[in-house]
Amino acid sequence: MQLHQFLELSAKKFPKKDAVWFQDNWYSFAEINKRSDQIADFLFKFGIKKQDRIAVLLDNSVDYIAIYFGILKTGAVVVGLNSDISLESLLYSLNDSNTRILFSAFQNIKKINTILNNLNYLEAVVFNCAKDKLNDININKKLYSLTDINDKHKRSNNYSSVRTIDLDLAEIAYTSGSTGRPKGVMLTHLNLVSNMNSIIKYLKLSNKDRIMVILPFFYIYGKSLLLTHFLQGGSVVIDNRFLFPNKVLETMVKTEVTGFAGVPSTFSILLNRSMIRKYKFPSLRYVTQAGGAMSVELQKEVYDLIKPAKLFIMYGATEASPRLTYLNPKFFKKKIGSIGKPVDNVDVFIANDNGDELAPNEIGEIAARGSNIMAGYWNDQDSTKEVLKNGLYFTGDLGKMDDEGFLYVVGRKKDIIKVKGYRVSAKEIEESILKHEAVLESAVIGVNDEILGEAVKAYIVLKNETSVSEEDIKNFLLNYIAVYMIPKYIEFCKKLPKNEAGKIMKSELINKKE
Repeated sequence: MQLHQFLELSAKKFPKKDAVWFQDNWYSFAEINKRSDQIADFLFKFGIKKQDRIAVLLDNSVDYIAIYFGILKTGAVVVGLNSDISLESLLYSLNDSNTRILFSAFQNIKKINTILNNLNYLEAVVFNCAKDKLNDININKKLYSLTDINDKHKRSNNYSSVRTIDLDLAEIAYTSGSTGRPKGVMLTHLNLVSNMNSIIKYLKLSNKDRIMVILPFFYIYGKSLLLTHFLQGGSVVIDNRFLFPNKVLETMVKTEVTGFAGVPSTFSILLNRSMIRKYKFPSLRYVTQAGGAMSVELQKEVYDLIKPAKLFIMYGATEASPRLTYLNPKFFKKKIGSIGKPVDNVDVFIANDNGDELAPNEIGEIAARGSNIMAGYWNDQDSTKEVLKNGLYFTGDLGKMDDEGFLYVVGRKKDIIKVKGYRVSAKEIEESILKHEAVLESAVIGVNDEILGEAVKAYIVLKNETSVSEEDIKNFLLNYIAVYMIPKYIEFCKKLPKNEAGKIMKSELINKKE
């Protein structure tokens, strides 16, 4: 099975069913399938061939969904780009992937024009605007209007002649670049279809489910929300206004969503900067969290707040399409802090550097194998060999497994700080800081120190304007961690640098350290 068949099958089975809610309107599966056919017809007539790369630089929308499936119908490969991407990363990603056509929001015209002369493979840009907006733009690439494509191109059956198999490449998902140059994660149809079926199984998704989507589709967690629900004939509710979280809460109530998904910062914002406690969500069945470790204290708050809805703590990576493990809600209280057990059709265990499985409670690297694991990094064999070895994917996360088979993340393999010869987990310090009632977020890094080798530095965001001092934090931490783990330096800040997916960008903190 290939990904574009998710839409085709649902359009055949539920043609008039509400598939996507966007900007106060519902769109049916039949409507979206028609739009995707029009995109496919345009691409065929342009001369796109199987496995050509087509990039998408758009916010979540009905257009994004139609473009995504339209590209896949031609046998081409989707290159999903962060809608807030930097010029440098945009230039690199388009050239690295040999992208032929770019679909973009019109607001990116100046950014794109700045780098056009340095784009070696790009032949055309399609903007999400009317044709007349492009009349006065003079650039050395072909320009097309998405509105014009939707008006002129008809439903095409050309794609039925394109033979694809599940091992064909479906996407190149560029990582956030939190550590150096972005890496293009190659995901096949098999990778994604396999993992979507695993997610559907443990969430028990059906065509009656509606997911609230605030996570971007270029982000693999956000993409999984779209794909799982389209495979089941469920519905997707898109609201891009999370800067105003109460607006999203109103949408959740109005559209009667059954599911909600977020990263740790999502829930911090909802609990501390919205009126979520005043809302009721009678249709809400479950909430999922992934995209980085969420503190135990925050997990407990979310768990209590959403009852009787269930909280699923999940773990994964873009390289895993994305899901590796989940914690069954019935074990939440007993195994608090755990990332659970492997999802269906995936093996996950704790390994040494050779890939040998370690005994329970021994700390090693979290490794996995399954049909969901990426084909490798695009144009980067060295990086591929670092993480895909001995038939396993090495996540870069350190973890342990208890006697009952439940997994725990204890830190990043490269996020370990050496203080006086001690190996200190930045994650452990961060979670201890978050136990302080005045703290909203924290990030811990190592800084050079002539005496200690490395010293611990903590960046802290407070919940509100409170008079908490460095000494207050240090004294508080004495209750939870060893003395040598107490941060030598503490810097209070209004916010932490994050990527579009809500993950803290430690590289920016490291680069600014003194």
